[in-house]
Amino acid sequence: MCLTEPRGHDSQRQQGWRAQRIHPTAIRFHHSTFMPLQCAAMKPEDFHFELPPELIAQEPLSRREDSRLLHVPAGGDCSEKRFADICELLRPGDLLVFNDTRVVPGRLFGRKESGGKVEMLLERLLEPDLGLVQLRSSRSPGENSVLLFDGDASAVVEGREGRFFRLRFDRDLLSLLEGFGHMPLPPYIERPDRPEDRERYQTVYAANPGAVAAPTAGLHFSEELLQRLSERGVEQARLTLHVGAGTFAPLRAEQIEAGRLHSERVEVSAAVCAAVEQAHQRQGRVVAVGTTVVRALEAAAATGRLRPFSGETDIFIQPGFRFSVVDAMITNFHLPQSSLLMLVAAFHGANAILDAYRFAVEKRFRFFSYGDAMFLERSLANGVAI
Repeated sequence: MCLTEPRGHDSQRQQGWRAQRIHPTAIRFHHSTFMPLQCAAMKPEDFHFELPPELIAQEPLSRREDSRLLHVPAGGDCSEKRFADICELLRPGDLLVFNDTRVVPGRLFGRKESGGKVEMLLERLLEPDLGLVQLRSSRSPGENSVLLFDGDASAVVEGREGRFFRLRFDRDLLSLLEGFGHMPLPPYIERPDRPEDRERYQTVYAANPGAVAAPTAGLHFSEELLQRLSERGVEQARLTLHVGAGTFAPLRAEQIEAGRLHSERVEVSAAVCAAVEQAHQRQGRVVAVGTTVVRALEAAAATGRLRPFSGETDIFIQPGFRFSVVDAMITNFHLPQSSLLMLVAAFHGANAILDAYRFAVEKRFRFFSYGDAMFLERSLANGVAI
């Protein structure tokens, strides 16, 4: 998932959102700016890298596991592999933890009663017919305004919560979106969404609707690959973190200073906690499939011990964070000046991550949501990445 502004349905609609995000071609490495936390305060612009725009994947590959994989060990050099080679990197007794959130086709188009165009992006389902949403229109609709949407649906604006609107629909909102909504593709995918994106911008194990973006590290797993891993003795567990629209907001310096991000809904069950404990008891590794799983597990272990957790988390994992659960991570490549890039820098070490990103650019890896993946092993000194 990447930090950008909310996304439009086609190139013309995207322009308004895209103006406020950082364009990939404007990115530079600032290797020397990464200093220990006690020496210098971090800034969003410290996390930059150069990326030719042609390396931004616009389409998924025909087969999920045909993606490339960059192996970044705790010590030693990076190596190029195919994603199917993950079977060789994972050991019997390891535990893979997946995020089973399901992306809602949460973009819906409509109009005001006056005729002005409206675009809605669901942030969160509050009740079966009540959504917390972002709206884009020439002028913000007022309270009690009626909006008319595709599918002959209507909704009343009940009020606002910050930059979000509360919309009460005349029918079940999830059913409406499944029938008439559009998949919320990221803005760097410069094409309209297509029917096939409903399958490919979704993990094969997605189960719980609620996300506005895919946990993209999981997009590389096919049913067949999951079966091969199971036969190899790699255990699997699933939690839920519903990726919210806050993920797409630009990172601000005050968020780094406060150590808090946007809030997201998390469900970590007792069964997941038991699976993690059993993996560590048998000397297996806990391998997070994506940054969302890292965030969920480490939030559930905020007291020092992993416990079942159901609620909101605004945890911000940045360099200097002390990890207590996750030993390795599968992740895609992330946008600059993003909390996700800071998370992987915290996990493996900032300089080492920048080296790995530079290597990936040189080797022409594909970047971002429909791009290639990394397998990161944690580099630690007393629980903190170095």
